[in-house]
Amino acid sequence: MADRVCFLIPYFLTPFLVQSYITALAGANVAIPNITTDQSALLALKASISYDPHTILANNWSTNTSVCDWVGVTCGSRHLQVTALNLSYMGLDGTIPPHIGNLSFLVSLTIRNNSFHGSIPNELFRLHQLQFLNFGYNEFNGEMPSWIGLLTKLQHLAFFGNNFIGELPEMENLTMLTELNLSQNNFAGTISLTLFKCKQLQILDLGKNNFKGVVPREIGNLSMLTKLSLRDNNNEGIVFVVLVQFLSFESTK
Repeated sequence: MADRVCFLIPYFLTPFLVQSYITALAGANVAIPNITTDQSALLALKASISYDPHTILANNWSTNTSVCDWVGVTCGSRHLQVTALNLSYMGLDGTIPPHIGNLSFLVSLTIRNNSFHGSIPNELFRLHQLQFLNFGYNEFNGEMPSWIGLLTKLQHLAFFGNNFIGELPEMENLTMLTELNLSQNNFAGTISLTLFKCKQLQILDLGKNNFKGVVPREIGNLSMLTKLSLRDNNNEGIVFVVLVQFLSFESTK
């Protein structure tokens, strides 16, 4: 008889996030995590790269060597599985395959300053250990995934310099988030009030988008902020917040 896998839906999810969670689960190919699973996931990523100008992955990511010795890959000393993947500044062109969602011990995923494109696969919602996610300066498009609010351990989230559109998803469960940089995209609509429930935010950059409307007064709840940028949007008014720490403001225009 085939093994059955049961999933518990976290009690804190709003109905909107519950639906996103169920939808993602329905299409998930659940894998038992081990180093072989990690190797398969990374080889799928290698196969999704159409341009590797320095032949880094082509020459180094080989089954003849341990995954933990591959360029850009870091493994944990305890579980000996992939905990960090950093492919930044490699000039890579390609897409992110759904297999990356099988890197169950991944804490940091950084691929900034490349030419990755397309949408972000839903399977990445399974990376529940993620603390650092940086896709800055690539060519991703579509809407920001609604399941991003499920990654409750996130501390650093950077999608700046892409082609994302639409409104921001609910983020109220990202209670550990200290830095959010979504600048230089095409986000629109009003700024979600759920964002201001992320009380640990120290850096918030939403500049160079298409947000509109009055800047919510709830922004004053972010008492840990040291940098705030809403410049080059269509927001109305100037932000005035009394903070204990020094706050570097940038105007909304």
